[in-house]
Amino acid sequence: MTSVEKVRRELGRYEHLLLEFGAEETTAGGVELVIRLRAPVAGAHEYRAPLHERDIAHPQFPWSFQRHLYDCMHDYLCELFVRNPQQLNAGAEGQP
Repeated sequence: MTSVEKVRRELGRYEHLLLEFGAEETTAGGVELVIRLRAPVAGAHEYRAPLHERDIAHPQFPWSFQRHLYDCMHDYLCELFVRNPQQLNAGAEGQP
């Protein structure tokens, strides 16, 4: 079983109401985790995160992968903010 097949098999254990998961081979021969919205939204991008071969080959891959997947989901959802208080150009405090 190839690394991308192993990741896809592991992803088959997850189903989310809002997100779809995938795994793709990179041009360099690695594997990339892909997260996208089930229902496309204008301006929303796909989230891509590399997976290291040593991590995929590790016996504890299912556990470490779950943590990585959840971390990536968190990062992706945070990246979809249109505005937040930490933006430099957010304007005066209390103003939308």
